[in-house]
Amino acid sequence: MELTVTGRRALIAAGDASAAALAARLLDEGATVTVIAPEVTATIQDLAERGLLTWAARPIATSDLADADLVLTGSAGLERTRRSPSGTGSVVLVGGGPGDPALLTVAGREALEAADVVVTDRLAPLATLADLRPDVEIVDVAKVPGGRSTSQQEINELLIARARAGRAVVRLKGGDPFVFGRGGEEVEACAAAGVSVRVIPGVTSAIAAAAAGGIPVTHRGVTQGFTVISGHVPPGHPDSTIDYPALAKAGTTIVVLMGVRTLGAVCAALIEGGLDPATPAAAVADATLPSQRVVRGTVSTIDAEAADLRPPAVAVIGPVVEALT
Repeated sequence: MELTVTGRRALIAAGDASAAALAARLLDEGATVTVIAPEVTATIQDLAERGLLTWAARPIATSDLADADLVLTGSAGLERTRRSPSGTGSVVLVGGGPGDPALLTVAGREALEAADVVVTDRLAPLATLADLRPDVEIVDVAKVPGGRSTSQQEINELLIARARAGRAVVRLKGGDPFVFGRGGEEVEACAAAGVSVRVIPGVTSAIAAAAAGGIPVTHRGVTQGFTVISGHVPPGHPDSTIDYPALAKAGTTIVVLMGVRTLGAVCAALIEGGLDPATPAAAVADATLPSQRVVRGTVSTIDAEAADLRPPAVAVIGPVVEALT
């Protein structure tokens, strides 16, 4: 994007995945973004619910044009070229990093440059999609907490079908594909279908979110390790496999991913397991993005929901939270 957009009011008159990429790029560059479209992708809806942009679910009006500094259209309705089915397709799982497009690896960028299809997640670095060739198909399979989602089975079938059609498919994920990213399931599905698949690791938010909040997950003289857990289900849930009493006594930094809703229960279980209630804790939301927020407290006082932190947020528990303060 050549023009300066910082502080300008941008209106996007489309709601598809390319419009989401454009919105993310504008937000990264400091614009105020409004999307006007009767229907939008799950990713745009999520950005609106997180307060990062405004979405008006209606047709564009003349008054909208007068209020905007920039008016842009997405790629809705554009014909996309397709690679010949006689070609040999493949799938590459790309870890997109914690959110800031600059933290996508060089190998990840090269894979995107070579892609015919990009299947993107909610937490992928969406602004990078604005740099794709115009003929690249972008498929939004975002899983929004408590909202719209695409089943893993549908995603697997999509990857396999596009690759079998002879196309170079990139599965763009947030963080690292193998850290609570269900990347292993997608590798298994592709391999079982005879589709060539490889993985490009990404910078995991388990470490990057803490670092962005000024917290080292390890620090000499403070802790000699860290443990990453999922807060997707609370302690005591039939699907929970975490031994909280053992974790409370492990003496490592505890990093909780996907735990905004369950953080209070996780902390309570750790305290019950023997962790000192005065242990420092922090939650970092929208890590590495302009909208990043950090909330600090102790394991007995931290409450991401009470602080109005919305996913994505990463919690860090342990003395390292205060190591650099």
